[in-house]
Amino acid sequence: MSSKYPTREWAPHEKPTMPGSPSTPLHSTGKRWAFALVGVIVALTGGLGNALVVANLPYLQGSLGATTAEIAWLPAAYVMTNVSMNLVLVKFRQQFGLRTFTELFLVLYALVTFAHLFVNDLNSAIAVRAAHGMVGAALSTLGLYYMIQAFPQKWRLKALVLGLGVAQLAIPMARLVSEDLLQIAEWRGLYLFELGMALLSLGCVLLLKLPPGDRFKAFEKLDFLTFGLLSTGFALLCAVLSLGRIEWWLEEPWIGLASAASIALICAGLAIEHNRSNPLLITRWLGSGTILRLGLAVILFRVVLSEQSIGAVGFLQTLNMGSEQLHSLYMVMLLGSITGLAVSAWTIHPQHLIKPLLISLAMIAVGAWMDSGSTNLTRQSNMYLSQFLLAFGGTFFLGPTLVLGISSVIANPRNMVSFSVLFGITQNLGGLIGSAVFGTFQIVREKFHSSVLVEHLTLINPQVQARLQTTSASYASAIADPSARTNQGIRSIATMATREANILAYNDVFMLIALVAVLTMIWISLRVTWLKMTTKPVAAFTPAAANPTSVNSSGARPS
Repeated sequence: MSSKYPTREWAPHEKPTMPGSPSTPLHSTGKRWAFALVGVIVALTGGLGNALVVANLPYLQGSLGATTAEIAWLPAAYVMTNVSMNLVLVKFRQQFGLRTFTELFLVLYALVTFAHLFVNDLNSAIAVRAAHGMVGAALSTLGLYYMIQAFPQKWRLKALVLGLGVAQLAIPMARLVSEDLLQIAEWRGLYLFELGMALLSLGCVLLLKLPPGDRFKAFEKLDFLTFGLLSTGFALLCAVLSLGRIEWWLEEPWIGLASAASIALICAGLAIEHNRSNPLLITRWLGSGTILRLGLAVILFRVVLSEQSIGAVGFLQTLNMGSEQLHSLYMVMLLGSITGLAVSAWTIHPQHLIKPLLISLAMIAVGAWMDSGSTNLTRQSNMYLSQFLLAFGGTFFLGPTLVLGISSVIANPRNMVSFSVLFGITQNLGGLIGSAVFGTFQIVREKFHSSVLVEHLTLINPQVQARLQTTSASYASAIADPSARTNQGIRSIATMATREANILAYNDVFMLIALVAVLTMIWISLRVTWLKMTTKPVAAFTPAAANPTSVNSSGARPS
């Protein structure tokens, strides 16, 4: 009787790099280009799944008749279910094979995207977004695997950089195309485009299938208990980080309850994994100093990169600039992201992985510092250079951080699930932490600056009196009553004061981001210097020279 998980004999160049990944046979040049194209399509499809919603939250809020707090649940629901899916997706690929994984999740993705078209209220929208987050987690991995097939073994690092980085282009692309999509079919135009991308991706992967990999029994019954605990814990944590600054941290009782429950559930899940003989997560590896520092570095990178979303875009929207006015700025962001990705893929070297991280942080710090001098006269053209630097740094750092982590996975394939979870969670949590911290900081500083400005806005001040008379006089053609004109003038001055307070608060945010980037750069530099002084050099990680461990050494039990 044949085994359900037959052992395959691979040529040296065909061996899957890691458990659950496809084999890497030789392909013709034309087929490599086809794999690259499919990889880009699949990765962008996955990235646009959430980017289109995030970029158009104000429009969706009006369409669904929701409050600011209610509409924030749309992106939150996506992240809540997406963040922990790698806990089971890696083992799913290992046990059921790449073909089943690819076709099943793309079909589910298309069906869920199609379901968006029938959403008619906020509750159904949140439910569909939650389902979307679960199935969307598979697409970033698929894009990476297709991109790996497009490059020969000696350029495998470049494939890793491009496969991971392409999905990051979805955010500026979503901002660029949203205006046209909304004109086609209002908010359903977003989902029609997404459905088209999903069907295109499905057709591509059906026509051009990934090479097979090894299959073995990977799941254990206890895995599902761990998944239930950890996924629920991280989901609650994401909800707190997403909604905390909107509903305010100490005002809503559910925020405290959710925070406590998330800590308890995550700790319970990790405790179970720590004492298992064949754990889903290798807690001892995750708790090592090297991996903790890697996770912290990724989180800090994501935190400072929130300058573009919570910072620059929010600042310009405060000055009442719409998407049409910001179109050129979005183009600059997209160009910076593409340039950073291309340079990273071109220059990446296993012996020089720290230098790109320092360069990225320096560019982010300079860009944020340049924005910290903004005024009410600042326009999108004044931010072209700073946002280019930030977009460049945002994609330039991804490849080196991925390679730093994968090097330890190659040495011990058992760590594959743990690393996938770590990288996904730190990416998502870093962005949420950045938005939560800097969004909260902006609100606090705005209140501070408002109080300072209001103290000086007294009618006994001749400058304030003169400004009030000028403002009130501007309404003479529309308002006949002098008293009503004066009241309107006071309201106008109050509005201007609020705007100036927001501008000053955003400048504080930009300066804080620059400070965090500089401190992170100093920390990494000191760590590298210390390691050079106290350790002997070791052989660098190169995928081409890696000799993957057999399936049995991955810790999985053959059937």
